[in-house]
Amino acid sequence: MRKRELKNIEWSILIVAIILCVIGLVALFSATQEAEHDEFNKQCVWFGISLVTMVIVMFIDYDLIVKASPIIYGIFIILLIAVLFTAPVNGATSWFDIGFFSFQPGEFAKIFVILFLTYAITKIQKNNKDDINKPTRLLILFAILGVPVLLIIKQPDYGTAAAFIIATAIMLITSGINKKYIIITALLIVILVPILYNFVLPEHAKKRIEIFLNPESDPRGSGYNIIQSKLAIGAGGLTGMGLFKGNQTQLGFLYPKTTDFIFAVISEEMGFVVACSIVILYVYLITKCLYVAKTSKDEMGSLIASGIVGVFIFHMVENIGMVMGLLPITGVPLPFISYGGSSLITNFICIGLILNISSKRQKTIFVK
Repeated sequence: MRKRELKNIEWSILIVAIILCVIGLVALFSATQEAEHDEFNKQCVWFGISLVTMVIVMFIDYDLIVKASPIIYGIFIILLIAVLFTAPVNGATSWFDIGFFSFQPGEFAKIFVILFLTYAITKIQKNNKDDINKPTRLLILFAILGVPVLLIIKQPDYGTAAAFIIATAIMLITSGINKKYIIITALLIVILVPILYNFVLPEHAKKRIEIFLNPESDPRGSGYNIIQSKLAIGAGGLTGMGLFKGNQTQLGFLYPKTTDFIFAVISEEMGFVVACSIVILYVYLITKCLYVAKTSKDEMGSLIASGIVGVFIFHMVENIGMVMGLLPITGVPLPFISYGGSSLITNFICIGLILNISSKRQKTIFVK
């Protein structure tokens, strides 16, 4: 990477990601003391591996990565099929258990679906940018999206599937899709949501929505986790109860406290100030990623950055929303903070791609 490219990089994006990781590690250290900090120690290892992976991604031209995406996409489709035949973990067949590491192909697939969609969109728009609005071309893109989404729903993992859809929607808007399709989609959602709820959604999914609307209806069953989460957040106050001192966290009432409900741990033990700072950091990170998408040297870079923005937005809003009782619980991790090797490495691959794209910008073009 040349000196000019290094100067172009939006280093603040990496700094924010590392700050979020450090906050997550502090919370994990406190939340795992009864288990001799086992998950904390593993997360430290994944943090190191993630940084190395990010640097590798940074130094490979993203154009080459996009060109290789159809092959990698095919590999992950095979993995998403194979994982359906593994033993269920917490009711979902989402992981390959490889001893020290539980590999979740759905997490990594998010990146390669974004890259393959970028490949397909740039091919479609090669001669005419408006070709993206042809129904046959849109069907191709929906097929690329639909195969992994259906396989992930089969696991079942509705949260990850939703992340795919949000990322694709933002990518299509970036590509210049006609507004009529956006309006039609919005109308279809309004029509199909009640139909899907009544005739397609399995009972356990309906139960989650019902508990989200009224968790007190089953306080010792399905509503237990969200009630404990809200108690933890409320108990934290302005500055928190202190590390190792959170009642819900340390007494085992909050579960799973290292993954889905890590934000509740932070709110209880570090307080509103730190929790609010996390939201501000995410907003800054997403804003900077959008800026990279806007100033990218080409459409390919804009599409990749837009897809990554979609993933980050969904995960942030859904995770924080669900622990506060504002959204249904879906098991979506909080980027850079929740425990999980697959999630952390995936997030840093995304950061590597964003930094890669930002390094290729010609900043002088935007100077008058």
